[in-house]
Amino acid sequence: MIHPFEMPVLSSTMTEGKVVAWLKQVGDFVKANENIAVVESDKSDMEAECFHDGYLAAILVPAGGQAPTGQPIALIAETVEEMQQVQQNPQQYLAQLQTQSQTAKPPVNPEPELVTATPATNGRVIASPRAKKLAQTYHLDLTQIKGSGPYGRIVAEDVLQIASPPSRPTPSAPAVVIPASPPAAPASPPPATVTGSGTITPLSTLQQAVVRNMVASLAVPVFRVTYAITTNALDTLYQQIKGKGVTMTALLAKAIALTLTKHPLLNSRYTDQGIQQPEGIHVAVAVAMEDGGLVTPVLANPHQQDIYSLSRSWQDLVKRAKAKQLQPQEYNSGTFTLSNLGMFGVEQFDAILPPNQGSILAVGAAQPEVMALADGCIAVRRRMRVTLTCDHRVIYGAQAAAFLQDLAKLMETETQSLVL
Repeated sequence: MIHPFEMPVLSSTMTEGKVVAWLKQVGDFVKANENIAVVESDKSDMEAECFHDGYLAAILVPAGGQAPTGQPIALIAETVEEMQQVQQNPQQYLAQLQTQSQTAKPPVNPEPELVTATPATNGRVIASPRAKKLAQTYHLDLTQIKGSGPYGRIVAEDVLQIASPPSRPTPSAPAVVIPASPPAAPASPPPATVTGSGTITPLSTLQQAVVRNMVASLAVPVFRVTYAITTNALDTLYQQIKGKGVTMTALLAKAIALTLTKHPLLNSRYTDQGIQQPEGIHVAVAVAMEDGGLVTPVLANPHQQDIYSLSRSWQDLVKRAKAKQLQPQEYNSGTFTLSNLGMFGVEQFDAILPPNQGSILAVGAAQPEVMALADGCIAVRRRMRVTLTCDHRVIYGAQAAAFLQDLAKLMETETQSLVL
């Protein structure tokens, strides 16, 4: 029997992927749950596993090639004889599999009934290792998830659809079959195309994901509030503890999380059913990637961690983000986003609200300013301008202003709470 090895779904926002490298060669025997390829999703590079024992009969998408999620990128044959037959004409077998898949599809039920397993599983829940890990991350019961894989197997996509259901349908891309090719080394960035009006460089998978998210954000009614925070106390604290590995990002994230405990509405998001309040406070921080685009590693519940552990966690996340080694839950589970351009000397800017969040805070650089104090004296103080962008369906101006007031109070007069 011939089985297709399809482009996997590695995140809830992934619609296509790129094969970075093949870990097996044509003719190699592979086992179920064995990783056979490295795939670039919209935010990271992850290993993709095979669901069947058999021989890697044909590679349809070579390293560097792209394909929509769900499209076959290789063929797995159960026997050597079948492998040899496939290699004579891979496209013929692929066409047969696609025809069988179309004819075998059951009629669409608008309200499908959840089942635990097909009769062939004897009541056991069959799930891929990645699906099991995602179910644990999102605290989901696998027995309540219907598997879309072979023989009712629960795959990562099934879990992600429930953990983070898409807000709108995504158009499917036309299938493109690339002739079988021997495995290749990890691909270099796509080459630029020279045209009569200049040079066009194709967008990476990450950049394409950013484009989709930003376009989706334009449909959200937002407003912005800017506030000036005096940072002398925060700067003094940072100078005292930065030698121990503490980062300013960790200080800002913890300050935000502590303030969000008093203003939970700023940590919520809009859904068609109403306002959703998450269980935790997870601060996503925008990080620019060297090859274009950005990724948002997530600091989970920073208000519950000491500043030294939090800083170590942040440094590890950034290192793995730049190496494209983050797991989906490490970049798509944020409930509030921090974007800091102050390190580049930017005094003030507006940030675009990410999809499925209610707020994002844009942080500028602290600059010395002459200001009048409460007692009438004139002094020089360092001030940092922050701009909060909010979803007006969830948050109103007075609520945003109250959050910024408490954030400023914490940074100006309660900085020791950041070390605890």
